[in-house]
Amino acid sequence: MDYKKILETEAYDVLRTEPHLGANICYLTIGGSRAYGTNNENSDVDIRGVFIERPSDIFGSTDYEQYDSNETDTVIYSLRKFIHLCQNCNPNVIEMLGTKEDHILYQNELGKSIRNHAELFLSKRAYYTFAGYATAQLRRLKNALAHDSYPEDEKAEHIRQSLESMMHSCEEQYHLEKGSITFSVDGEEGKKDIYTDVAIRHVSLRRFISVNNAMASMLRNYDKLNHRNSKKDEAHLRKHAMHLIRLYLMGIDILRGSGINTYRGKEQNMLLDIRSGKISLDEVFKMQKDYDEEMKAALKASKLPEYPDTKAIEAFQVEMYKKYLKW
Repeated sequence: MDYKKILETEAYDVLRTEPHLGANICYLTIGGSRAYGTNNENSDVDIRGVFIERPSDIFGSTDYEQYDSNETDTVIYSLRKFIHLCQNCNPNVIEMLGTKEDHILYQNELGKSIRNHAELFLSKRAYYTFAGYATAQLRRLKNALAHDSYPEDEKAEHIRQSLESMMHSCEEQYHLEKGSITFSVDGEEGKKDIYTDVAIRHVSLRRFISVNNAMASMLRNYDKLNHRNSKKDEAHLRKHAMHLIRLYLMGIDILRGSGINTYRGKEQNMLLDIRSGKISLDEVFKMQKDYDEEMKAALKASKLPEYPDTKAIEAFQVEMYKKYLKW
């Protein structure tokens, strides 16, 4: 498929006419399943990119962080937001720096500079973000299976266990004391709910909000299952299973110093077998445990820094703006 031809169609005219985009776009690449090499005949064409903010966004009172289009599955981030997400090793964003060369739809000199500085953003933080996202995928799978077979009160207990598991990861990632947030199930038979006890002192507001967002996101994902059709959603469950394993593979690569490898050529057949159902969910759960241990070992042996060099990243961002403004 000639992806660049797609950009010339009317559906993507907004990329040329939107004042914040147009000539301010510095990088566009294929995203999603096609970027991973795990697409099938029903896969959409996802496009991801970066634009440089206008002077009024940089110095003035206007603000434009991100362009989203559900119709064309396109997301384009402002440079400031993109760098912030990459610095945090956000899997959905940092993968844009590791796509195949023939998946790059457009890049000017600034776009090339972004890709050439990908290593600036790599640190051991990748363990927590990629393992965290993989854990979220695992919860979606198990929650979906539980939704189909558990009585209502047992579902509440299942959610509690999922929250507890997630909190163990949050305690490591956000440096919280163990047991500072606990969960319990209480209430009348058939009307049980989840309760929480919180004992947090002197934790930065940003950390607290991040933990709160993680809990809210997990509950939202579970609530969505109340509206799903099991037969129609089977393909989505297998897709979650595939991404669960893919996230581990990408995270392990980064921690081992192999860079950002978005396209999974070596594991393509295995991932497609998971997506098609040739590999069962029970087998996927066993694989997940093995890859989880492998990722922990990769973290322990990793030569990456604990955190990215924020001063170097800031200097790079300033230099990008200087080039854009021709200072």
